[in-house]
Amino acid sequence: MRFGDSAMSRLAKKPIPVPPKADVSASAGTLTVKGGKAVLSRPIHSFISVEVTPEGVLVRPKNNSRLAKALSGTYAAHIRSMLKGVETPYKKVLILEGVGYKVESKGGKSLSFAVGFSHKVDMPIPEGITVGIEKNVITIESADKEGVGQFAANVRAVKPPEPYLGKGIRYDNEVIRRKQGKKAV
Repeated sequence: MRFGDSAMSRLAKKPIPVPPKADVSASAGTLTVKGGKAVLSRPIHSFISVEVTPEGVLVRPKNNSRLAKALSGTYAAHIRSMLKGVETPYKKVLILEGVGYKVESKGGKSLSFAVGFSHKVDMPIPEGITVGIEKNVITIESADKEGVGQFAANVRAVKPPEPYLGKGIRYDNEVIRRKQGKKAV
């Protein structure tokens, strides 16, 4: 047996259990997960099939191609994160460090950053994501794991932390490798 000839992803072989408070439906090429706090939907790729059974959600490749096998595991992981997200929202915390650096919310629709540029940087908040600001701590929450991670990465990209003074926007648990500055002769 050659490398890559395995049947399919181990994640997709077993049915994904559905929690009692969640409701999963797959129809017309769209997967919808409804929970107590949110409703998430995702288009289903044409190479895989998603079935909702009493045992759980089954993800199967429609053909024997390498892409179909890979997508079955990917969609199984997406479904697991959707089921977890509708019960308890995902959360990312970012910290703004630097003298004079600040962030403010504009009516809950966008964020405005003052991070040492000659102008303020405005960033719209995507639909379904809630942002809390307390001093220089930004908390991003949503049921959509992918949306939280992408928006947190976009916020961090406004001013990534620099290695000499550590100024910039960093994740709560991120460690910045500091460099030593110039030495006086």
